[in-house]
Amino acid sequence: MHPSTRVADLLGLLIILENEFEGKTDLYELSDKLEVELDDFMPIVYTANELGFVVIGAGDIIISDKGLDFLSSTLKKRKEIIRSSLVRIEPFKSARELKRFSIEELNEKLINRGIMDYNSSEGLHQLEVLLNEWGIYSGFLKRNEHYTVVE
Repeated sequence: MHPSTRVADLLGLLIILENEFEGKTDLYELSDKLEVELDDFMPIVYTANELGFVVIGAGDIIISDKGLDFLSSTLKKRKEIIRSSLVRIEPFKSARELKRFSIEELNEKLINRGIMDYNSSEGLHQLEVLLNEWGIYSGFLKRNEHYTVVE
């Protein structure tokens, strides 16, 4: 999951894909419509794909049934869909195993798994933003002194 991707970016992608392109289009056409360089916009696409909201292949992007369900859901249900999707992807998979952790402890577990994306002061900040943006927003995590996975 790319740390710069926000929940609002995901929602915007799905809305445009469904409303402007009837659920399927070429990535270059979508990039043109959004007036965004494809390289700048791919982290959103990859995140949507990792979460199971779109399928990408042969230059096309197609909204999945899960993506359609997300779009038609209430805010509460959207959070539940995100929360249930996070358990399969890093760094949330490792967070779930730790249950209670600091940013540094989670980063250490990720490093042990060969994930070096957050191994700098900027990387730790990006990890914290990612945990807050997706984990806390969806109810997957809560935070006091440490992060705690909500079961």
